[in-house]
Amino acid sequence: MTMAKNLTISAVAAILLAGAGCAPNSTGGSAGEEPAAEKYPWHTNIVATTFWVGEIHDPNAADGSQERSAYDSFWLESYGGCDGKVIDGSCETEERTEEESWLPRNMTPLENPFYLDLPFDDVNDPRAFAIRQYVIPWADEPGFAGREKDKSFSYLKNRWVRITKGDRECYGQIQDAGPGVYDDENYVFSDDGARPANTDYNGAGLDVSPALNGCLGFEALNGANDRVSWQFVDDEDVPDGPWLEIVTTRQVQHG
Repeated sequence: MTMAKNLTISAVAAILLAGAGCAPNSTGGSAGEEPAAEKYPWHTNIVATTFWVGEIHDPNAADGSQERSAYDSFWLESYGGCDGKVIDGSCETEERTEEESWLPRNMTPLENPFYLDLPFDDVNDPRAFAIRQYVIPWADEPGFAGREKDKSFSYLKNRWVRITKGDRECYGQIQDAGPGVYDDENYVFSDDGARPANTDYNGAGLDVSPALNGCLGFEALNGANDRVSWQFVDDEDVPDGPWLEIVTTRQVQHG
């Protein structure tokens, strides 16, 4: 939908009752269509931290382990193991290089190593689940329409995101939710420059994988000072690159 998506439930209801028309987003150059680069808003100067499959950053926190994700209870197994190196039984991150396509050095991933999260869990968070059909721009598009009550289906998992830092541009797929907040529709979907509601980790608005960390040229392997800009992109607008060597298609799986 071409309208701003930072709507409260009451605002959504008012729009529906008023019968306001909203044309679906589309790409291309025909009259009334939006260029691919302008279809989704940019979110600029956002703090990004790094996380990785197999990381346990707080064993006492409900979301402190990356052995599972918001959308996959078996994420470690689905991915193929620790996305880094195991040191004394602990899964640690590692530096990635362009010569190795930013891939992990100690394992062969079964899913896309270019992954990220955003603070909107459209399956497990009750509020996010209740409003997802209204705030997610592609909710009415083919393949998504009519799935709003299906908890085995996420509108966000596997969605592509374009991320830039300086003169670098990389692409990744959403595979988890966070950091810190799980129903931040005002930030994730708005076009009015809303900042992340999360106040932890220096106010981070997304986490990126080690592959994206390297691709974007982050200053630290697991810092909280790198800033990026990002926007959603449709599948057909993702350019060739190492992020397309393995594309994740698995939907929600919870045990």
